[in-house]
Amino acid sequence: MADKSTYNILVVGQAGRLQYEAVILAASLAETNPGLTARLYIAEPQPGPRWRADPRITDPAVRGLLTDLGAAFLPFTNRHFGESYPYGNKIEALAALPPGEPFVFFDTDTLFLGPLADVPFDFNRPSASMQREGTWPQIELYGPGYGAIWKSLYDRFSLDYQSSLDLSQPDEYWQRYLYFNAGWFFHRDPAAFGRRFLDYALSIRDDRPEELVCQPLDPWLDQVALPLVIHSFGGGRHTIPDGLLDGTVTCHYRALPLLYAKAPDRAVEVLEKVCAVKEIRRVLRDHEPVKALVYQNRGRKARALFDRADLPRREQVIRNTLKREGLWAR
Repeated sequence: MADKSTYNILVVGQAGRLQYEAVILAASLAETNPGLTARLYIAEPQPGPRWRADPRITDPAVRGLLTDLGAAFLPFTNRHFGESYPYGNKIEALAALPPGEPFVFFDTDTLFLGPLADVPFDFNRPSASMQREGTWPQIELYGPGYGAIWKSLYDRFSLDYQSSLDLSQPDEYWQRYLYFNAGWFFHRDPAAFGRRFLDYALSIRDDRPEELVCQPLDPWLDQVALPLVIHSFGGGRHTIPDGLLDGTVTCHYRALPLLYAKAPDRAVEVLEKVCAVKEIRRVLRDHEPVKALVYQNRGRKARALFDRADLPRREQVIRNTLKREGLWAR
């Protein structure tokens, strides 16, 4: 097992919403992980033909604050994705990390709640977030089914399909098949992982197997390729204990109204504590969701609408309720 104290943390940051999320992420990391030896990198796409506007964080106040919070900017070039598929940033950014050094990727809309030292990463057995729903594939009435679709991908890359299955789940039920949320993932080498992630994603995008002809790949392409990459490196489900990432150590909130509606009290406590710091407040007050939900206390109104012990089973119900009450912001 790799030394868990020597890894790098990678997030993607750019102008707009992500720069403010990066501030919250970096501030919560500093607050809950004093003395952390892991290095935080903010991967930043550079201007080029795949962007109509400059994607970089150009606000000097934001850049300065991120640097003060311990982050290092990591420029990278979009050669295959970009504005047309921004989820591809997490694939192409891996090539900019120091090769051969273990990494953990987090989506920018992540809040740190506790010490990462509690997470026993096994960088030789990669994994990713199991906080997901059965969003892909989308099964048509006359097929093909889950098994045929996923097997076609494993066959494409000469991978052992059978060993990827969770045989405790019934045939043709989505959880039987290896599928992750790409909100976090890790491995021992970003160069090797990134090359394979890119190769698999481009192959699926540009020359999809016949079984995928009717399947949408936007925005799902990264989450279609990711389990194949993880499986190819000997990883899989639950290679770290449950309840840490997406639990007591991190919260992948995705949108601040959902954090207030669904997340535990600890998440609200950390969010409001870091946002109250004068230097951070000076930057985040320009971001409308933080301004409304945190500084104008509308998040507390959103939180009062729901019982965390008895949330609606479908997230869309939560979203619709927040929108109806005028409490949605993104």
